[in-house]
Amino acid sequence: MIEEIKKDAATRMGKSIEALKSEFSKIRTGRAHTSLLDHVKVDYYGNEVPLNQAATVSVSDARTLTVQPWEKSMVPVVEKAILNSDLGLNPSTSGETIRVPLPMLTEERRKEMIRVVRNEAEGARVAVRNIRRDANNDIKELLKEKEITEDESHRGEEEIQKITDKNIADIEQLLAVKEKDLMEI
Repeated sequence: MIEEIKKDAATRMGKSIEALKSEFSKIRTGRAHTSLLDHVKVDYYGNEVPLNQAATVSVSDARTLTVQPWEKSMVPVVEKAILNSDLGLNPSTSGETIRVPLPMLTEERRKEMIRVVRNEAEGARVAVRNIRRDANNDIKELLKEKEITEDESHRGEEEIQKITDKNIADIEQLLAVKEKDLMEI
């Protein structure tokens, strides 16, 4: 039973870290990468779809993304979607290709981004700690119902703590990498 609780906690903590990675990929650094436009939605014949389902997004150089809509009629729609996104980007169209230059990040903007990144990391830490609390409560419940012994309970809680410590360390490592990435010019 304790093994099931540990597996469940580890799985849920892993999902919290994946969610953090996903959030970090949306926060842009000074370099262009295709995941920057992943959350941009485009009106594709009456349906809101992610940009990558209506166009090909590629990196043409370190500071420019190239978006190639699959249909010529979609060029203005895709351009408008990028312009209206919360990314503050100004796409320019040349024929059927949309170029999205990424402006340089100012020092002030970098510090603001670091605050956002730290806030996201703290949210992930809280999620991991909540999962630990839930797992420990499940173990205490088993102890109260006398399905496990005191020793098994303590051992289970220690193992849950080890899993928690590992996941918190992973979050710290992701945060350090992202902060370093943001401060690079």
